[in-house]
Amino acid sequence: SRHLTQHLSSLIRLSAQCPFNDVRDRANEILECVKERGVQIPRPVSQGPSSFIPEHEVLQESVFSFRATRQLFVDAFLQNNRLENITSVMGFHPQYLESFLRLQHYLLRMDGPLPQDYRHYIGVMSAARHQCSYLVDLQESEFLMQDGDPDWLKGLDYIPQKLKNLCELNKILAHRPWLITKQHIEQLLRGNDSWSLSELVHAIVLLAHFHSLASFVFGTGINLEIDHECGHTLQPASLSEGANDVEAHHSNSVASSSEPGVEMLMHRMKKIQEAADLQEISQEEMKQRFEKVEKQSLECQSACSECLAVSDYAKYRDDPNFHYEDFAKRGEERTIPTFRAQDYSWEDQGFSLVNRLYSDIGQLLDDKFRMAYNLTYYTMGPQKDVDTSMLRAAIWNYIHCMFGIFHDDYDYGEVNQLLDIRLKSFIKTVTCYPERTTRKDYDNFWKEFKHSEKVQVNLMVLEARMQAELLYALRAIMRYMM
Repeated sequence: SRHLTQHLSSLIRLSAQCPFNDVRDRANEILECVKERGVQIPRPVSQGPSSFIPEHEVLQESVFSFRATRQLFVDAFLQNNRLENITSVMGFHPQYLESFLRLQHYLLRMDGPLPQDYRHYIGVMSAARHQCSYLVDLQESEFLMQDGDPDWLKGLDYIPQKLKNLCELNKILAHRPWLITKQHIEQLLRGNDSWSLSELVHAIVLLAHFHSLASFVFGTGINLEIDHECGHTLQPASLSEGANDVEAHHSNSVASSSEPGVEMLMHRMKKIQEAADLQEISQEEMKQRFEKVEKQSLECQSACSECLAVSDYAKYRDDPNFHYEDFAKRGEERTIPTFRAQDYSWEDQGFSLVNRLYSDIGQLLDDKFRMAYNLTYYTMGPQKDVDTSMLRAAIWNYIHCMFGIFHDDYDYGEVNQLLDIRLKSFIKTVTCYPERTTRKDYDNFWKEFKHSEKVQVNLMVLEARMQAELLYALRAIMRYMM
């Protein structure tokens, strides 16, 4: 019965998501035939790809709409044997989705230092740090499809020592990457169960990829796939289900009086530009403004960890009480200085190092970072022909600020003028404690903006966070190699 339900849920997935008409039609015929024989058909627990975004709004951008998006969805389906909910939501931004799929395909499927089973198990380990059941379930399935040892899915006590040695790096990279030192790198590259340098770089990119992808999953309310164990049910739907879509649409269309609206934001951007043309700010003042933003981020508190349900994935996590701690509050570790981007940047050092140790990955990462940072449609809510570069820079640099990364050519005074407390709180939660993100957090910020614009904020969190993790890890590798 359980196996039948699993197969039927896979058929429902194909009938709804497959980008090929003939496959969808055939899946529907089989389901109809099974139903006529009195077999109970499972139904999705959730409607649509996201619990935060009304289904019809996601589908406007989806497989049946624009030719470019449709082709991307076909490619994704052929690549992953499914059109994942996460892909559907990223479909709001097809240019970004293309660079994301290219990177993920290379990382997980193409020739590289690590064997396939290791790649997907590292995906499981890294997603489990944030209790991200969506990604853990997907990567467990992929692991088994790549002939991975089923015993490994019993937990960390059943995996090879070489993989187990990665746990410390996984933990630090996920929550406090500034603690990574060349000693961590050295320990992994020496001894009986050592990693090669190229293997370790592949592993680090995988860890950072899935940590930051967990932020996107929680930040956009991605629903479980229907063929995930908890993604379907045989229970009949209740009358209250389906009301969420209307509620979400309504809550997103009414701006709060305490939140700066689109016009106010545009006015502030204009004032900043005018002031920048008139005055020069000293390096000392720039640093003080950074430290002010850094300290203010302490005020953006998310829900307490005690409110979280006990994770089913504790078996994949060591030291479960280790979590993000504000860089500005690093206490006894105050000896750890601010990471100065002019001393070690992605463009000048990180890109070339990662490319040298894991061929071609640097270019794919760089394309994805640039796409997320520069992506614009010159709109803000209902307004058109708007230059959003100032707002995008504020969001990106605020995310880096929470990891202690200081860009000396940026005026951090702009962060406080352009990002209100609700947006800052959302960004901090999704970046640092993604598993605590709620629908209310998503609904509360940027109420005059479109869902596609809120998804874009989450893409920036994904990429800025991933870049921050890689900068700390690659700097430690460089120091080891010196």
